[in-house]
Amino acid sequence: MLELAERLLPILRSGAKVAAVSVSRVLHSAPHGVGATMAVTENGVIVGSISGGCVEGDSVILGMSVLGDGVAQGARFGFDDAAAHSAGLACGGSIEVIAYRVGAEHVALLERAARGEPITIGVVASGPERGTIIAEPAVYAPAAAARRANLLALAAYTASTEPRDLLLLSRAPRPRLIILGAGEHGAALCRLATAAGYAVTVCDPWAPLATASRFPDADRLVTAFPDQYLSSLGEEDIDARTAICVLTHDERLDIPALRVALGMPVGFVGAMGARSTVARRASLLMAEAVSEADLGRLHSPLGLDLGGSTPEETAISILAEITAARHGGTGLPLTGSSKPMHRSLDGGTAAGPSIQSCSVPREGDDPRLGIATSPGSPR
Repeated sequence: MLELAERLLPILRSGAKVAAVSVSRVLHSAPHGVGATMAVTENGVIVGSISGGCVEGDSVILGMSVLGDGVAQGARFGFDDAAAHSAGLACGGSIEVIAYRVGAEHVALLERAARGEPITIGVVASGPERGTIIAEPAVYAPAAAARRANLLALAAYTASTEPRDLLLLSRAPRPRLIILGAGEHGAALCRLATAAGYAVTVCDPWAPLATASRFPDADRLVTAFPDQYLSSLGEEDIDARTAICVLTHDERLDIPALRVALGMPVGFVGAMGARSTVARRASLLMAEAVSEADLGRLHSPLGLDLGGSTPEETAISILAEITAARHGGTGLPLTGSSKPMHRSLDGGTAAGPSIQSCSVPREGDDPRLGIATSPGSPR
């Protein structure tokens, strides 16, 4: 629900009634995972998705019922692969959902999420208090712990606690992408990364390049030498999700910036350049006392081999490599691959745990229940 904050706030402020339908459990496979939320208003406006279209109709009916009598409800769609497909779950499996009311009293919580503040809320999924929204519940959950550690942009976790189940929804500030170099490739990468959910900082020593008109989507524009800007950042400014991309194409700027970047506790450092440039840059960095271990962290030439050449196509290849590095992906086509499409709980990478939601099985549950990918995060 927190990922819908920006879109729900104007609706709630207008006084309209809103019901949210959130996935609380996933069995086998589903288009989205635990925490996926769709909201419906009394006027029939639909925000978000829980199944990519598979069971949205049933969810709207469930939400409208809650709007009618104010009573939270639960439902389960699909029971086995055959039944799931007949119910519209094209991925097979089944999902459990909780439908509950979202009102004006929840605006402050959604405002925190919209501002990018780290926040965890709980939705009571069973028992007499079902549908109640609890702010910052005092219940331990991996999702909440990971969110506090700024590792996950969005996480969900269903905790079985007597006498109720609690669906915990967490959101961290957006992950940061620091683009050093305000050229056309930087502008294209800024547009794409912002759309993918990153808070983008663009830094360039030349003020005429780093302008709001050229980078309207940037979260922050900085006129400074890249190495000096990176050196000014504190622990509160970066985390394991932070990516730094050097696009300056100037050794006088590249080398000092990379020397600083490779010594920072960030998840990704990359630099554009031809292979001859990369080789020369490596020699210069070693001459600057950059260790082989740190140099091994450098992604250069930057980007996956997608075959494109325009700034926009290059930006896609760069963001694809950042995503693959962050989540331990192979960068290979899913067609013909037998690897799981969603990472398991222990499939972490140097950029932090790749799992984004976890449902704790209750007694009697299928043991395969429990791991799902949360929606909305840059992946």
